[in-house]
Amino acid sequence: MGRTARNIDMAGTRRKGPGPFIVGILNVTPDSFSDGGDFLDPEAAAVHAASMLDEGAGMLDVGGESTSPGSDSVPQEEEIGRVVPVIERVLALRPEAVISVDTYRSGTATAALEAGASLVNDVTARRGDPSMVSVVGEAGCPVILMHMQGEPKTMQKEPHYKDVVREVKNFLAERAEYAGDAGVGPENIIVDPGIGFGKNLEHNLDLLRNLDAIVDLGFPVLIGASRKRFMEWITGVQEARDRVSGTVATTVLAYERGATYFRVHDVRANREALAVAEAILHSPRR
Repeated sequence: MGRTARNIDMAGTRRKGPGPFIVGILNVTPDSFSDGGDFLDPEAAAVHAASMLDEGAGMLDVGGESTSPGSDSVPQEEEIGRVVPVIERVLALRPEAVISVDTYRSGTATAALEAGASLVNDVTARRGDPSMVSVVGEAGCPVILMHMQGEPKTMQKEPHYKDVVREVKNFLAERAEYAGDAGVGPENIIVDPGIGFGKNLEHNLDLLRNLDAIVDLGFPVLIGASRKRFMEWITGVQEARDRVSGTVATTVLAYERGATYFRVHDVRANREALAVAEAILHSPRR
C-alpha cells in the first residue's frame, strides 16, 4: 500500500487511564437506519464532522456501507467512492481530525488509510476479508474488532445464543489472538461486543449488564448503541433520531462498567453526560 496511516496515540485509552472517548458517527450512505442520505455530499459531511469535533468528539467513524439490519452490501468501488472524498475533505477542513473507516473490505481500508484515516473499524472482526489483517498490520494502525452473529441482511432473524456473554467474550478473545498472530500489536486492538448486531433485546441487555466480562479481556471496549432499535422495544420511541435519552443512559452505564469508547450520533449530549459521570465516579473526595 501507499503511505501508512497517520499515527494515533493510543496511550491511556484503557479504562484505568484517562477518561472516556467519544467517537462521532459519520455515515455517508443513503440507507443507514438513522441518518441515511444526510451526508452523502463531502462538503456537508465535512461540516457535520467539524461540528462533532467542536462538540467533543475525539474521533470520527466514516462508513460508506450501511450495516443496519436488512441492509444490502454495495460494490467496493462504490464504497471507496463514498468514503475517500469525505475523508479528504474532512482532513482539509480539520487536519487534526482522527478518522476511523468503518469497513470490512481490505481494498476500502487501504484507500481510506492512504487518504489519511488512522484506524479501521471492522464489523466482521477480520472474517469478511482475510486480507484485512495484513493491511492493518502493515499500516501499524489500531483496529476495532466487533462481534456480529450472521450478516447485516439477516442478522436479526431469530438470533440465538446459549450464553451470549460467554460466547461474545470468547469470540473477541479468539479474534484478538488471530490479529496478534498476524502482527497487530495488543496496544492497537479495541473490541466491540456488537450491540444490535445479531442480538435480541435480552442479548443486548445481558451484554450491557455484564460488560465487565468483556473489559476483563484487557483491551479497550467500544460500545456502539446509539439510537438503536432495542431502545424502542424498551421505551416505545419509534423515531431513531429521538432515542437520545436512551443512548445517553446506555453510554453512562457502559462507562461505569468499564467501556472506554462510545460511538454516537449525538456527541454533545453524550459528552456532557460522560463528563458528569466521570466526575461522580472518579473525582477525589473532598
